[in-house]
Amino acid sequence: MTVSVVGLLSVITFILCRNAGLRVSHATVCIVLGFYLASSSFAEPISEVTQGLLDVIQSSS
Repeated sequence: MTVSVVGLLSVITFILCRNAGLRVSHATVCIVLGFYLASSSFAEPISEVTQGLLDVIQSSS
């Protein structure tokens, strides 16, 4: 993932915390889960799916 995707996801998380009732504790749990997923065997398939989705989005615009 690129820095811009990480930045976009960070902005979305911030907006959800402020406006959609997402609590900071919920966001923290999701962040910790992300770190654990990144070091697990699920990391490569998740990365491939994410990259595929980004490729589709880029080719459609």
